[in-house]
Amino acid sequence: MTQPAQNPIRILLVDDHQSLLWGLTKLIESEKPGMEVVGVAAEMSEALVVAQREQPDVILLDIDLGGVNSLDSLPDLLKAVQAYVLILTGVRDTETHDRAMLSGARGILHKEESAEIILKAIRNVAGGEIWLDRRATGRVFSKLLNARNDEASPDAARIATLTAREREIINVIINRKRSTNKQIADQMGISEYTLRNHLTSIYSKLEVGNRLELVMYSLEYGLNKPTA
Repeated sequence: MTQPAQNPIRILLVDDHQSLLWGLTKLIESEKPGMEVVGVAAEMSEALVVAQREQPDVILLDIDLGGVNSLDSLPDLLKAVQAYVLILTGVRDTETHDRAMLSGARGILHKEESAEIILKAIRNVAGGEIWLDRRATGRVFSKLLNARNDEASPDAARIATLTAREREIINVIINRKRSTNKQIADQMGISEYTLRNHLTSIYSKLEVGNRLELVMYSLEYGLNKPTA
């Protein structure tokens, strides 16, 4: 019996170097029907227009766009679309990388990585994973924790608004941190679309921006422990 074809991962490329855009486009298009490039942009204003029109699954974003730091506009981009952002950069500064993650990016990828690694990172991020090495993950977790410790907020009231199903989803995510959204949805017997709806509700209630922040928040406030 023939298996139904999966939808391709739809990708927007944002970089101000035309030669790199050309090379990435050729690389990604070679993966058809699993991936496709739905647009390219050289600056953030253009990226926002294309992203809103095409609604990509993943945005491959350079940090330095002609001397303009794309991270300044990253939160606005993420508010406008449902895509995951994967940073593809030549910048080595760890503070800049951490800022990108804290601003909502799902991973950091260096431009000199092999074609195989670039494609793997796109697949993993599209599946809901974080693409970050352990050292960088530790730094980002630490900064998230410090930021939350500096805030006095009614967290108990926020947590109380979670439904039993939402608490169950949080526990699965904590226990299977490296699982994709699809794997988590399959384990829970729900569709990936339904899982995303639940995550949107959870993020809104707890005022977190992504799975990385959700895991950190949950561990800090004991959401991994069974409710009474």
